[in-house]
Amino acid sequence: MIMGAIKNRYEFVVLFDVENGNPNGDPDAGNMPRMDPETGYGLVTDVCLKRKIRNYVETVKEGEPGYRIYVKDGVPLNRSDAEAGYAYSVGKELEQIQIEKGEKAKKIGAKIKEGNENIDVLLRTFMCSNFYDIRTFGAVMTTFVKGALNCGQVRGPVQLSFARSVDPILPQEVTITRVAITTEADAEKKETEIGRKYIVPYGLYRVEGFISANLARKTTGFSEADLELLWEAILNMFELDRSAARGKMAVRDLIVFRHDSELGNAPAYKLFDLVRAQRKEGVTTPRSYSDYTVSVDEADLPSGVTCIRMV
Repeated sequence: MIMGAIKNRYEFVVLFDVENGNPNGDPDAGNMPRMDPETGYGLVTDVCLKRKIRNYVETVKEGEPGYRIYVKDGVPLNRSDAEAGYAYSVGKELEQIQIEKGEKAKKIGAKIKEGNENIDVLLRTFMCSNFYDIRTFGAVMTTFVKGALNCGQVRGPVQLSFARSVDPILPQEVTITRVAITTEADAEKKETEIGRKYIVPYGLYRVEGFISANLARKTTGFSEADLELLWEAILNMFELDRSAARGKMAVRDLIVFRHDSELGNAPAYKLFDLVRAQRKEGVTTPRSYSDYTVSVDEADLPSGVTCIRMV
């Protein structure tokens, strides 16, 4: 049991929109906005949204102890794994595991366990205590997995679904020109460069999330302070992530369902079904958030569950 972990289960719904931008390009489709090809609904992956949450936390905390980010640009995961080892005098052994393969790596892991039977718990606790994203989303730490250490896979208490647009989207391919020519040879032949970018004129997306107090208590120690930071990061995840490609994006609503117990008082789907986002009467082609009506049927809220509108 980890002291200080949250004591209540949560589910939540986030509504966000995009205007004249690409919320999540698909590299296998020329960076087109992700779509369900059968229905035309737009998609945004959970990985994309977690990246924005990680970036926000890293920006606002800036190296504050306990709020480092494990999955980030420019820092190999193995380096962070070895750092945990040096905290308990097994750093060199972990670095050797990173080099070796198969049974050799597992034998080194077995020797580490012989020297300290609690090393699995110590390494996991170090990683969860120091890295906010491990404490929140969990992680697969390959060094520990290769060494057959039980702390290699941590399942985080916070999980997100794919976001899906409320209505089908119709991406547009926009041709753009650039007066700066790339090479001297090209400059002799032409005066402009031609490029293309994809945009969604407007799309309202819905993503659903889950927070397990049980996993927080047993595994990572995700705390009330971590939870408040998560809400802050979700509400502001697009504010510090502007780019020309993404256009205008904003979180429009964050609807939180708080259970009175650790294991929950109602199935998640029943709570999600209470939230409805519908086009207003007479609107055929939505182009703004004001074209929609968002409602929560709180009259049918199950006993032991509280609904909180964060926006």
